[in-house]
Amino acid sequence: MWSFKAWRRRRTLEHNPIDPAQWAEVRRHLPILDGLDEEEEQLLRERAVLFLHDKHLTTLSGLTLGPVERLLLAVQAQLPLLHLGELEWYRGFHEIVLYPDDFLSPQRHRDASGIEHEWDDARSGEAWQQGPVILAWPGVVASGGWEGYNLVIHELAHKLDMLDGTANGLPPLHRDMRVLDWANAMQTAYERMNAELDADPEAHTAIDPYAAEDPAEFFAVTSEYFFTAPDLLAAAFPEVYRQLSLFYRQDTLARLQRLQAEHPDYREVENATNG
Repeated sequence: MWSFKAWRRRRTLEHNPIDPAQWAEVRRHLPILDGLDEEEEQLLRERAVLFLHDKHLTTLSGLTLGPVERLLLAVQAQLPLLHLGELEWYRGFHEIVLYPDDFLSPQRHRDASGIEHEWDDARSGEAWQQGPVILAWPGVVASGGWEGYNLVIHELAHKLDMLDGTANGLPPLHRDMRVLDWANAMQTAYERMNAELDADPEAHTAIDPYAAEDPAEFFAVTSEYFFTAPDLLAAAFPEVYRQLSLFYRQDTLARLQRLQAEHPDYREVENATNG
């Protein structure tokens, strides 16, 4: 049966081939793709092309992106969706705004006494409900290694979280997942981090302490770790890792462990080469 959607997809891919040299450059900057099989990598290439066709990248203050830079962003955006099917997980926004450096974001908060406070907060990324994703380009470039940091994945995790409404740390789960299991795993770990930081605000937490900011940030930060430091996440919060593995339908820890089994110093060499 003829499908307009399938025809449009095929036409987009045919008209936007990826230059092999450009892909090699992108791969060199993204060690977190190491260990993907040939079929997964081909799918990721296609998804990246379709993402760039669907989303508008707006650059500010003279920032210019070439084909490699655009692919670098798109591939990181599509890695979390690799095994989630084509269900328009990134629906509801059409634009990614890119700053050449960290930017000031106006913030407003009303305290318990009713007094409203306003200030400008320096940020490297934001995701707005029914609005664009905003990224500082240095954060995009610094992402891609096995270091527990990925600005692109972090901000787009917020977009996944917002699919059911406001960001609250609970994205729409698959039918074979239970909300109770998700809530128990996430809440237990979140409360443990907060208790640790309440006892010692300078505590060296197992993952970035920003995860304890609120449940939405906990989901975004743990998503970063799931793709960039799955061994640290699984060691600290195994049930959180399990729920994210069920949600993203990937086993990033197994992939990293296979790489390390083949090359015992893999992570150290990779970080030294790409850091």
